[in-house]
Amino acid sequence: MTDTMDDVRAVLIDTLELQHRPEDLTPETTLFGALPELDSFGVVQLVAAIEDRFDITIDDDEFGAELFDTVGALTEFVDAKLASR
Repeated sequence: MTDTMDDVRAVLIDTLELQHRPEDLTPETTLFGALPELDSFGVVQLVAAIEDRFDITIDDDEFGAELFDTVGALTEFVDAKLASR
């Protein structure tokens, strides 16, 4: 696992108050549609927490259901944003 993956998992658990252990959230873990905590309000909270934690900005046109498809997809997005700074 990458450091980014570990941080993304921590943000997910903390922000959405998940009862998961970090190791339960693998790159293949489905997020949107699978976690009841990730509703429209949860998405807003999660985006704000990710922006805060990683010091990035996620523009409105950058996030949709595919961004929150899996833990791996979210981590790849964050890695790409970090690389483009």
